[in-house]
Amino acid sequence: MLQLYFFPMASSRIALMEAGVEAQYHLAHIWTKKVVDDDTDFRDVSPKGAVPVLVLENGERLTESAAVLQYIADVRPQAGLAPRFGDPDRYRLQEWLSFIGAEIHKAFLFPAFWYKDDGSLAKPRARIVQTLSAPSAHLADREFLVGHGFTVADAHLTWALLLLRHAGIDIAQWPSLAAYLERMQARPAVREAIATEMALRKTMAS
Repeated sequence: MLQLYFFPMASSRIALMEAGVEAQYHLAHIWTKKVVDDDTDFRDVSPKGAVPVLVLENGERLTESAAVLQYIADVRPQAGLAPRFGDPDRYRLQEWLSFIGAEIHKAFLFPAFWYKDDGSLAKPRARIVQTLSAPSAHLADREFLVGHGFTVADAHLTWALLLLRHAGIDIAQWPSLAAYLERMQARPAVREAIATEMALRKTMAS
């Protein structure tokens, strides 16, 4: 069975549940670097000290969201979470996974959660407004990021948009993104994954 080391909110859980793939979940605290299950050092799992980490059935470990999400999609190809090899849209999938990871997560969400004062966030806030214009325009006349169905790119963007709210960005100013997030949250697997991880966030905050 796959094992996922994660911190809420995790796009990997959305992908696993959409794929119908069972996994063992291990909560890893990204600030204390402890695995909550047994209080062991998370850096023993991954020297990078960052989530997600997907432990494969042969014991190998896979890191970085883009790689983990694509692996999950390929574990259950019949779920259609990634275009097949040879399909040009497979590169579009990688394009969006890279964009979300680099331009939203690393460029805004990372500083937003580490630096709380307005001065340090001024430049990231200005940049994220411009950054979000790309997926906003892309989703103005389409339901999903890639092709005609839900993919792991949608799992990743859903996660990012939810976290943007917690980081003080109101996505209502981008109507297509607000409508997109509402559609994604209406999906049963997505809704269940979000509810599970929101409950974990509340537990950790208490």
